[in-house]
Amino acid sequence: MDEADGQPMAEDIRETRDRYRYFLPIQTRWNDNDTYGHVNNVVYYEFFDTAVNRFLVDEGGLDIHRAPAIGLVVESMCRYRAAISYPEAIEAGLRVGHLGRSSVRYEIGIFKSGETESAADGHFVHVFVDRETNRPHPIPDQIRTALERLKIR
Repeated sequence: MDEADGQPMAEDIRETRDRYRYFLPIQTRWNDNDTYGHVNNVVYYEFFDTAVNRFLVDEGGLDIHRAPAIGLVVESMCRYRAAISYPEAIEAGLRVGHLGRSSVRYEIGIFKSGETESAADGHFVHVFVDRETNRPHPIPDQIRTALERLKIR
């Protein structure tokens, strides 16, 4: 809450399931929990990465071993809103907040199965580069077409 006017700040507002276009079920694992009994903060970034790359492979046709252009993460952020613990099943929601010539901002929500509000949400930015030179490369057409379907309007 903003102390000055009592209104919720943007970072206080939990994301809702209806704002995402693609969902990937993910089963938490025993080793995801930390000594405090909940999924460790770094694991959420693994959830983000898994959701994005699974989408790129399945929907965008990305060949992770031979594609001439690959995405490198240049920025990431996560807000933790509710604890998740093994053996809970989750769903990672995915949308595209910005789609540029060679970059894309993915926005991800982590939801406990059946929950409407996110347990965590955040983003990361991929810059597509040539695999050999690491120089910026336009987002490949097949991937761009898939990403267009995830854009928020």
